[in-house]
Amino acid sequence: MSATVQRRILDVLPTSSSGWREDLAAHAHALRAEYLRHRDGARIFSGARLTDPELLVRVKESWYRRWTEEGLTLLEADDAIDLVVAFVVGFVIEEQERLQSADADPTRYSLAERDAWLGEHAPLVKEAGHLRDDGDQRFERHLGIVLDGLAGRHVPGNPSGGTRRTR
Repeated sequence: MSATVQRRILDVLPTSSSGWREDLAAHAHALRAEYLRHRDGARIFSGARLTDPELLVRVKESWYRRWTEEGLTLLEADDAIDLVVAFVVGFVIEEQERLQSADADPTRYSLAERDAWLGEHAPLVKEAGHLRDDGDQRFERHLGIVLDGLAGRHVPGNPSGGTRRTR
């Protein structure tokens, strides 16, 4: 079943792009859409091992080739794919939990109930809860942060991969 799902994901990916960032964004959107089609889709497919060489060659080999020609190391390219997939899996697991829980127990994520049990000792936590936007907006914002982080780690001309120092 995972090969069928992966084929559907690959079928919606653009055949050309303007770079690694656009390829990864398209892949993230396709993964999310496919995982959301299935109850617990992210949990089901997150550990699936692809055994179809055609699928690996069709996407990964062409991405690796293009991206290394753009200046990424092979390590950076491989890490980028892994990180984006991990982000999507985690995001969709959380998203599906909230959606499925709302059906079973509408009060589970009730902000009014949460505010009541938090009391007056956590005003910023309460405010942050009200700022939360679920779905597409949040996904786009978080994906942008992931992609910005990957771009920030890329050190052109460094053959050992992105090793930009952080504090």
